Amino acid sequence: MTIAIRPATGGDVAAIDALLRRSFPAPDEANLVRQLCIDGDMVLTLVADDAQSGALAGMVAFSRMEVRVNDVALAAVALAPVAVEAAYRRQGVAEALIAAGHRHLADAGYLLSFVLGEPGYYGRFGYAADLARGFDSPYAGDYLMALALQDGKLPCGVRGVAAHAGAFAGLAENA
Repeated sequence: MTIAIRPATGGDVAAIDALLRRSFPAPDEANLVRQLCIDGDMVLTLVADDAQSGALAGMVAFSRMEVRVNDVALAAVALAPVAVEAAYRRQGVAEALIAAGHRHLADAGYLLSFVLGEPGYYGRFGYAADLARGFDSPYAGDYLMALALQDGKLPCGVRGVAAHAGAFAGLAENA
């Protein structure tokens, strides 16, 4: 299987929404993506297409965060969600999407990416709870992790505040 990763377009909206609704037990992630787009907080959405069939194999989204260290704003994003069609799972699609997103964001000058998720899964991409622990957040804990996108520019032990986009508050209220 060969996949092609590209930025999502307006023509992908319905397919992404359908994928998110099939991939999660509740519509929360689909609603989150919709609200992030409506609010103008979506920074990057990438899709993976099956190169042979053209079918949507997966997607990843990164949204704007407000992150401050010593009252200095840092360019940061939140990874959420990532979804892969059942037929394409365990074939490296999510890994390819996340890696492509990280490269794009690093090239664009973003310093940090946060994720709220399973440490065993996201740890393999370099996300670490140790880095995120330095930031005050309503999601603080072992499942809030961060990744420095610019090699060596943000050591562990940094103290600051990390606020997800407003759409995440609605997701937390439904949890």
